[in-house]
Amino acid sequence: MMDPLVVVSQLQKIMKDSLQRVGDAMISGSVDNMEKYQYMLGQARTYQYLLQEISNLLEEKEQKNEQGNVVEIGKGSSQT
Repeated sequence: MMDPLVVVSQLQKIMKDSLQRVGDAMISGSVDNMEKYQYMLGQARTYQYLLQEISNLLEEKEQKNEQGNVVEIGKGSSQT
């Protein structure tokens, strides 16, 4: 079984790469109509939102660990 933090890290990398590709496509001028632009903008915002939420969850986990609690990702509970 994979370590949950490794899975989260891999997901973050995939989302960052996808966000970069969307941004590169928008910057390079490959967007030829407003619908495509709006769709890509929505994708970029979604990737940014998800990355921020993951970062927030990881910060909460680190703060709980500093208080002496053990938090298991995927279990949804903490142990003291």
